[in-house]
Amino acid sequence: MCVYIETKRLILREIEDSDLDGIFELDSNPLVHKYLGNKPIKNIAEAEKIIQFIQKQYIERGVGRLVAIEKATGEFIGWSGLKLNTGIEEELNGKQDFYDIGYRLIPKFWGKGYATESSIKMLKYGFNKLNIDTIIGAAEVENIASNSVLQKIGLQFKNKFTYENTPCNWYELNKEDYAKTMS
Repeated sequence: MCVYIETKRLILREIEDSDLDGIFELDSNPLVHKYLGNKPIKNIAEAEKIIQFIQKQYIERGVGRLVAIEKATGEFIGWSGLKLNTGIEEELNGKQDFYDIGYRLIPKFWGKGYATESSIKMLKYGFNKLNIDTIIGAAEVENIASNSVLQKIGLQFKNKFTYENTPCNWYELNKEDYAKTMS
């Protein structure tokens, strides 16, 4: 696969074993997991499993989340990108086999527009390079920042659903509507 994408301020690339400390800092932070079921990881071994899981997705599904590196500092700031959810995983909003866009950043990088910047680039990559027909986004209703990013990048609200007893919003953008916004 070997994906390397640049935005104005970020480098988005495939996750590597050397990203272990960054993944641990990201996914062990309770603030990061506030709207992700409140299940931060507790040790390096769990961070290793996350890296292996994403690397396996690259091989088996041809797509997976990409590490985000701040160009100005070279710092690991989190990840952004696309993921193919298949029937192997549980359904979400009654659906299987869909591409979703996501982002997860270390808190000191929140509020800088990085989630929006990287997601705009990932939509372009998904529609133009991977030829995906529809990309979805989902966020807990109370996660105002994430809902705002999904709306800012052009995804359209479709419905509310419940996941693990938590109300969530479902958004979609199809290739045709994306092309209209780009012209």
